[in-house]
Amino acid sequence: MNIRYSSLATILFVIISLQIVTAQQDAQYTQYMFNTMSVNPAYAGSRGQLSIAALYRSQWVGLDGAPKSQTLNLHSPIRNSKLGYGISIVNDEIGNGVVQDTYFDAVVSYTIDVSSEGKLSFGLKAGGNLLNLDFNSLRNFDTEPVNADNIENKFSPNVGIGLYYHTNSFYAGLSAPNLLQTEHFDNGQTDANSVQFLSKERINFYLITGYVFDLNGNLKFKPALLTKVVGGAPLQVDFSGSFMFNDQFTFGAAYRWDAALSAMVGFQLSDQLMLGLAYDRETTDLGGAQFNDGSFEVFLRFELVKSFRRLISPRFF
Repeated sequence: MNIRYSSLATILFVIISLQIVTAQQDAQYTQYMFNTMSVNPAYAGSRGQLSIAALYRSQWVGLDGAPKSQTLNLHSPIRNSKLGYGISIVNDEIGNGVVQDTYFDAVVSYTIDVSSEGKLSFGLKAGGNLLNLDFNSLRNFDTEPVNADNIENKFSPNVGIGLYYHTNSFYAGLSAPNLLQTEHFDNGQTDANSVQFLSKERINFYLITGYVFDLNGNLKFKPALLTKVVGGAPLQVDFSGSFMFNDQFTFGAAYRWDAALSAMVGFQLSDQLMLGLAYDRETTDLGGAQFNDGSFEVFLRFELVKSFRRLISPRFF
């Protein structure tokens, strides 16, 4: 899920009721396998061509004030070198503008050949985020008044690192996209009868891996795994399995441990353009129809594939 707080199922209500928020989490997406640079900077340039991707996620549809996210990233190898570069923008909004968090990052990678097929990349990310928090909007809810000033465009720098290994059919990566533990705000209340709140980013560690099985000339299967570890939050594990038919149509399912079930489809509309769609259904108490209608993602990727370099078989990761 694309929210940065320790309790994934109840964050909206945490914000509204101003309970103690002890940890923030990096953004997460169901279609992370098509948006890998968001979790691992070493991925930049690994597709061998200019790649531009945009993703929109609407979480817990039907629940007023539920999170919404937009991402945009661009990455490419640098011609005749072992370097790659990229830029990434992520914008999260929660509570109809109560919280808006925007991340801007620049990425560089360096790749070496470790075998006839294997490549190992090292990635570095530098950037920061702008946080806006409108405490006045919270007074619209039936809760205790908030004695705090609004936060407007508070900038916090950050850096991240990653390793990424891949062949034509296998990939694995380790990364920590944000190494600096930034404390955004803390009202310093110590009285047990006072409303307390704290927003703090903690280091998120990621492990990603996957393998592509060539079942026959027209069908491929890719199981994949994403594991995330962050202090103050449960271990998060995503399992997914996707099929690619005729190098043009992908479909699959995913399971987020103790959190959600997902369905995914993708369409390679042309050599350059791919469209992806995903739907999540919570397996927690928040997933009941009385609360929301699930979460949706739309993904679009454009790649500058030269006609003389047309890929015989599109990369499945």
